[in-house]
Amino acid sequence: MPKVAEKQVIVEEIKEKLTRASSLVVVDARGLSVEADTVLRKKLRDAGVDYKVYKNTMMSFAVEGSSFDGLKEYLAGPSAFAFSYEDPMLAAKIISRELKSMPALEFKAGYLAGTIYDAEGVKIIAEIPPREELLSKLLGSFKSPMSSFARLISQIAEKQDGHPPSPGENLEAISSIERT
Repeated sequence: MPKVAEKQVIVEEIKEKLTRASSLVVVDARGLSVEADTVLRKKLRDAGVDYKVYKNTMMSFAVEGSSFDGLKEYLAGPSAFAFSYEDPMLAAKIISRELKSMPALEFKAGYLAGTIYDAEGVKIIAEIPPREELLSKLLGSFKSPMSSFARLISQIAEKQDGHPPSPGENLEAISSIERT
C-alpha cells in the first residue's frame, strides 16, 4: 500500500472517532514510563475511552473543517488523544486523577460541547462533580426552602394552641413572624 493511502486510512480512522466522540482530550505524555502509560491506557480502556497516539499532521488533516478545527494550534510536540463517547467529562476526570501520580503527564487542550479548551480549561472541566452529585445538590437546594416553610407553618400551628388557624389568622401570624 502506498504511503499516501496508508495515511488516508489513518485520517479516516480519526475522522470516524471524532464523529462518535462527545469529547476529546489532548495530552502530552512525554516522559511517562512504559509502566505508567500502560496503567493509564488500562484505566481509560476500562472506562470506555479510546486513548491513542497519532501524528499531529494526521490529526490536523482529520480535524480540518470540523468543529475540532481549533485544536490545530495545540498540535505541537508529542500528543496523545483520549476520545470519550458516553460521558463527555470521563477522559478529563480519569487523566486528572492520574496527574497526581504521573507528573510527566500534562493536559494540552480539549474539546467539549462544541468548544475548544486550553489546558487550564480542561483542568476546570475535570473538577466538575459528576451528574448524580450535581442533581442531588439541586434537589437539596429545593428541599431547603420547603423545609423552612414547613417549620414556619409548624410554628404558626403551635402558636395557635393546637387548633387549626383560620386563613386570616395565618396571614397575621406570618406577618408577626416576619416582623421579628
